[in-house]
Amino acid sequence: MSVPTLKGMTWSHPRGYDPMIACSSLWKQKTGITIEWDKRSLQDFESFPVEELARAYDLIVIDHPHVGQITAERCLEPLDVAGREAELAALASGSVGRSYPSYNWQGRQWAFPIDAASQVQAWRPDALDAPPARWSDVLDLARQGRVLLPLRPPHVLMAFYTLAGNFGRPCATDPSGDLIDADEVFETMREIAALVGPACFEMDPIAVSERMAEAGSRIICAPLIYGYVSYAMSGFRANRLAFADIPVVGSSGPIGSALGGTGIAVSAFAKAKDAAIDFAYWVASGEVQRGPYAAVGGQPGHAAAWEDRAVNEATGNFYRDTRATLEGAWVRPRHDGYMTFQQAASDRILTGMTSRHKAAEVIADLNRLFRETLPASSDASKG
Repeated sequence: MSVPTLKGMTWSHPRGYDPMIACSSLWKQKTGITIEWDKRSLQDFESFPVEELARAYDLIVIDHPHVGQITAERCLEPLDVAGREAELAALASGSVGRSYPSYNWQGRQWAFPIDAASQVQAWRPDALDAPPARWSDVLDLARQGRVLLPLRPPHVLMAFYTLAGNFGRPCATDPSGDLIDADEVFETMREIAALVGPACFEMDPIAVSERMAEAGSRIICAPLIYGYVSYAMSGFRANRLAFADIPVVGSSGPIGSALGGTGIAVSAFAKAKDAAIDFAYWVASGEVQRGPYAAVGGQPGHAAAWEDRAVNEATGNFYRDTRATLEGAWVRPRHDGYMTFQQAASDRILTGMTSRHKAAEVIADLNRLFRETLPASSDASKG
């Protein structure tokens, strides 16, 4: 019997690509099966037709808001297969926050988390004794010109989500009703955006991290940012960044951050489904995640890595210092139609801030856009 060669698609950043290459090399030594990986930018990932990806690749790295669309198009193979209940339970028990259940939709598990992330806080330990604990502390630093905030779509919406959750007014996930009824979330966004300046509207987390980490930078805090673990490593850039829980605007601690990260999924059209599923179980396991996956700059999705002493020592306690935020993170809507809303809502918030629209007008438009994504045969509440 011939040994299959699998093809995989991941995102084009070292954090997304390098671990898959390293782990696939080990997998070939272990099983004889070759996995060839291609990569696309995150923007391409969100716009490229899902069925075309699924027909071209056996393994696909996805993020959880896509799960409703991808499963509606019958492009993924469920991973909760018979006979692997113990392995499945081990993966579920290793979830960082709601990373694992975020890929469970309509009673089936469609991906396993291999990268856990949410908006956290980045800060400069060479310039601050401790990260700001409250949002008011962030505003004080912003008035001094020491803060940046990534607001390039979709991150402007992610910051909106996080602030809403931390206010104790989390956005809805079922489009049969309104998204939110809290004008103060937009007003808080408008206030910080005015202080950090319009350049932030073109900046994503990597751009902000690069600015913070460059020699001579005056930027010492990014209060809501998807953390990239490489910046926490000594010697990666001129300034090492530290990462911490989000500063709180409400009274319930670092809750409500918009969950990110990625999961490994298997195409419904895979020619060697069993082999692809075997790899998905293996690469998402605690042993691999805290070992070879983390060793090459991956940002693991399993709690075994987040709790590992060596993994934390190598990253300035990146994982331990942000864990509470991950545990309290909020899962975005996942219904078929949500991804269109994510772009439209990001654009509406940006326009509202740059054109000084009233908060009530912006919130009303967000609610209308959200309700318009309700599927004709609504399954949005069945995730």
